[in-house]
Amino acid sequence: MEHQHQHNTMKMEHEHATMNHGAHHDHHAMMIADFRKRFYVVLVLTVPVMLLSKMIQHWLGISFTFSGDAYVLLILSSVVFIYGGWPFLKGWWDEMKSREPGMMTLIGFAITVAYVYSVATVFGLQGMDFFWELTTLILIMLLGHWIEMKSVMGASRELELLVQLMPDEAHLVHGDHVMEVKTAELKAGDIILVKPGEKVAADGVILEGSTSLNESMLTGESRPVEKQANDKVIAGSINGNGAIKITVTHGAADSYLSQVVKLVQDAQQSRSKTQLLADKAARWLTVIAILAGIATFLYWWLSGRELSFAIERMVTVIVICCPHALGLAVPLVIAKSTALSARHGLLIKNRTDFENSRKITTLVFDKTGTLTVGRFEVVRFESLQQGISKEEILKMAAALEGSSEHPIATGITGKAKEMQLTLPAAENVTAITGKGITGNIAGKTVQVVSPGYAGEHFKDAATATIQPGETLVYVVTDNTVAGFIALADQIRPESAGAIATLKENRIKTVLLTGDNKVVAESVSKTLDMDSYIAEVLPHQKLDKIKELQQQGEFVAMTGDGINDAPALAQANVGIAIGSGSDVAAETAGIVLVNSNPQDVVNLILFGKATYRKMIQNLAWATGYNIVALPLAAGVLYKQGILLSPAAGAVLMTVSTVVVAINASLLKVKGSGK
Repeated sequence: MEHQHQHNTMKMEHEHATMNHGAHHDHHAMMIADFRKRFYVVLVLTVPVMLLSKMIQHWLGISFTFSGDAYVLLILSSVVFIYGGWPFLKGWWDEMKSREPGMMTLIGFAITVAYVYSVATVFGLQGMDFFWELTTLILIMLLGHWIEMKSVMGASRELELLVQLMPDEAHLVHGDHVMEVKTAELKAGDIILVKPGEKVAADGVILEGSTSLNESMLTGESRPVEKQANDKVIAGSINGNGAIKITVTHGAADSYLSQVVKLVQDAQQSRSKTQLLADKAARWLTVIAILAGIATFLYWWLSGRELSFAIERMVTVIVICCPHALGLAVPLVIAKSTALSARHGLLIKNRTDFENSRKITTLVFDKTGTLTVGRFEVVRFESLQQGISKEEILKMAAALEGSSEHPIATGITGKAKEMQLTLPAAENVTAITGKGITGNIAGKTVQVVSPGYAGEHFKDAATATIQPGETLVYVVTDNTVAGFIALADQIRPESAGAIATLKENRIKTVLLTGDNKVVAESVSKTLDMDSYIAEVLPHQKLDKIKELQQQGEFVAMTGDGINDAPALAQANVGIAIGSGSDVAAETAGIVLVNSNPQDVVNLILFGKATYRKMIQNLAWATGYNIVALPLAAGVLYKQGILLSPAAGAVLMTVSTVVVAINASLLKVKGSGK
């Protein structure tokens, strides 16, 4: 009961998260529109404010006054301060309420000081007003936020693309006719029609029809995948040129795509260590900005400069120090990297695991099936009897194995199909338990049996030599060995390149497998891996991982997430492979949708690239402040270099946009994806 309740709660949260994303996106778009509107209003008001300011008139060499011009200037500037400055003042209030002073506190404080001082000069305080500086400062701040929010939105657009993969409507098959329904209303057991070129609306199993599907946006696998009856399909994949009917396996909220979107959202919101470091730095920078601002003010004022000059320096210091670039340095990279990797079949569940992927020194492959194709394929077949061709041998074996689901059987029938052989009819087919299969073909008794069985029952059986890594079966006709078929699990074409790239990156590769020693050694040697440990039972894998860690290795393990849960949890970085459909059921920090070893390499290289981007952004955000703060404070005043508050705002905006652009340049490099 408790479990069911938990599941329902998760499901509700799930649906909420997927809908939430749309709401979050709309909110973001509204804020961009709001900043744009405020910017244009302030832009129009800035012109008269500038023309009424004595300083600007002096610079332009013009002079005009009228009675009450100071009050007109005051009213226009007040509108700019309240309407244009409202987002910053409100942000300041929110930060004060939550006791987390940050960027809005600095901007709110700076514009309020400038405004209050300027109002005081209108009502009799000695000194120059600040109205034109205040107006240009707010104008540039609004423009900066508008540009920056657009950049931020660009960085998280990858998630939008994932969300948009799900079509809004589906063709529900209802008896003889087809109805249009909302995708969200589909439930398990419904039958839907997917026409050529359309997106698949729900996860399911093909009921009838065959086609090729493009799943690249979900798995990163660029080749179209052939699908026929009883094959699984994923929502969001794009149909080729065949119409198919699909039996829906679960509703939209539980689809693979919804789970990925939810996973990406969670990972984007989760705090990583680098993020926490940046947050701490941003908080410190806020404190430093306020202290530096006050110190700058006191220095200039106490050294005899006029009050307006001292306030202007303080405002510039505080504005230029806004830790905005620092606050965005890491989150932008996180938003981009998490969503981008999901589109390439790398699902990040745990940010820390992903960031730690740059520290990996040893990579443990848990099974040959990751490095090999994972299915038996016929590598050679021969006839050992005069008058029977080698093709006949394969035909007889394929005829007997036709209805068997055994990996060896599917390997043999697959080869016969590939060679387009016409198979004879087989009768009375029965299994010889654990040893092979027997039946009648054209009046002869034909058997396909293991070498052990053949050696016991038939003379001259052991005439074929077995190569390392091969599995051999004999074809026997009327108690005489007629030929043999050798099968092997072929090494994937990408494996050698993947292992070589890991070597270049000084990462050791270990094969830790339950397979027999001959197969493990063959795969390990062919791929030039550092070592292999074969015939390991699942519970022993955990101990082997611990041993490697005790030797000082930072271990990543690839496993299938269910059988290898303890070992994956023990590894410093757990990577679940080829289990994209069970996104939620993993103990691993990272899930790879495909069993392609190249994806493991891409993951590690992408982890390193992501970390580099974070560090570049943090370096830029702090380095810029180290240079800009003294300039704002007036250190080079005697050399004639002095930054105005508006120039400070421009620099702050530029620093933030640089960080946003740098984050958006992040790419998943790899096998031509």
